[in-house]
Amino acid sequence: MRIHLLAVGTRMPAWVQEASTAYAARLPPHCQLLIRELAPEKRGRQADVRRIREREGSRLLAAIPDGCLVIALDVQGRSWSTEKLAGELEQWLQSGRDVALLVGGPDGLSAACLARADLRWSLSALTFPHPLVRVILAEQLFRAWSILANHPYHRGDQTGYQ
Repeated sequence: MRIHLLAVGTRMPAWVQEASTAYAARLPPHCQLLIRELAPEKRGRQADVRRIREREGSRLLAAIPDGCLVIALDVQGRSWSTEKLAGELEQWLQSGRDVALLVGGPDGLSAACLARADLRWSLSALTFPHPLVRVILAEQLFRAWSILANHPYHRGDQTGYQ
């Protein structure tokens, strides 16, 4: 299974590339994380935010590989504990379907992306900078896998999924 992290935004700081690549490399081949950056729309003082979000959304939708389970990263989505994420990851692995995680630009995801999503996932009620979201996602996916593999990385309560 492949997890496609599709994110609006390019030219991330080196630490983002290093950290997200490091966590992705720790995942086994049967749970591969692929990060794909999509160019953001140009923004100016009088930018039409709705149109920008739609254009970025169109590029995100076009980048989704066929047959993927689509998950929109959305502040209005469901919040998962790390253990719950491990349970979700286990289901994804068992399904044999690839997964596409959609991360919008600074103005969020388009209505079309949210409508296309099979699930909406909120990392937090807090607002994170987009570069940090990539690192958090990569680390949490590795942490969830470590729970499933009984790897010692995760030291939390492993008595069951929540």
